[in-house]
Amino acid sequence: MLFDLPDHDTLYRALLDRDEGYDGRAYVCVGTTGIFCRLTCPARKPKSENCTFVATIGECIETGFRPCKRCHPMQAAAAADPVVGELLMLLDEKPEVRWSERDIARLGYDISTVRRSFKRQFGMTFLEMARQRRLRDGFEVLADGGKVIEAQLEAGFDSPSAFRAAFARLLGCRPKDLGTEGTLLASWIPTPLGDMVAVSSTSHLHLLEFVDRKALPNELKKLAMHGRNAIGLGKTAATEQAAAELDAFFAGTSSQFETPLAPPGTAFSKIVWDALRDIPAGQTRSYRDIAIAIGDPAATRAVARANGANQIALMIPCHRVIGADGSLTGYGGGLWRKQRLLEIETRYRLEQKEHLQ
Repeated sequence: MLFDLPDHDTLYRALLDRDEGYDGRAYVCVGTTGIFCRLTCPARKPKSENCTFVATIGECIETGFRPCKRCHPMQAAAAADPVVGELLMLLDEKPEVRWSERDIARLGYDISTVRRSFKRQFGMTFLEMARQRRLRDGFEVLADGGKVIEAQLEAGFDSPSAFRAAFARLLGCRPKDLGTEGTLLASWIPTPLGDMVAVSSTSHLHLLEFVDRKALPNELKKLAMHGRNAIGLGKTAATEQAAAELDAFFAGTSSQFETPLAPPGTAFSKIVWDALRDIPAGQTRSYRDIAIAIGDPAATRAVARANGANQIALMIPCHRVIGADGSLTGYGGGLWRKQRLLEIETRYRLEQKEHLQ
């Protein structure tokens, strides 16, 4: 089974109890601090709604969370493999270094061995881990309105070209392509499930995706072409509203999203997306259910394609669509996120049921 972790409430209780039985099997990502911990961490416990539980350290790092300096969640992997431990120590001591394979070889390590060791322990290479840490620092500067050179320095990149290249690999464009002007403005929204990119006009939200979504660079390019204008960097009223509603959603106070949306897509896709928004929080539908709901029972495959083309995560809830057999099926933001979102929304459904009683 891909997901063998208990439900959120069980894991949160284990966190409160510092249950050693989950050590190395589950980790908690704390949305309010950007830190991930072991469940045995002695630090003050966060609120349940700010916690996301995942099975691997790699998932924590990929979504932008940093290891806790009190419980050292990466220490077990370091102890199990001396090569991993030594490089992790160097990464902590010199977070600003732009690591390369040449640096690794210069230190006397075999490049292939290092690559295999980190892949086995974390699901990513040492170089990918180092780059992920530094890029988040740069993104935070840009999100706060800082200049590209400030973001480059904060991220620890020695040269502008290196920062531009790393930025482009993730978002499909250079930092300067995201200026301060444009009919569409992009900004970063932190959530307990990882950072998201929001792109809005002054009145509508056009894109909302998790930063690590592989399709994000192409989606941004298509969005810029659709709008016939470069995407700038900044916040609009629509972005501010979206951020506030996401905060309320993850805090457990509201499952309603009222931000005006304007996703680019075909007429058929927009019909499907409207049907997705009609699915109540805490409930799911199959692709066939959606096809029947829009009056075209034979359009199951077309519905699946439209579902996959959605680029406004959460607010157009494609995560509420599952396989006819009850399986989670695909999700661009990662199946672990889909499962977590459904768990969050189940609590909304139960609360509503209790209210009606």
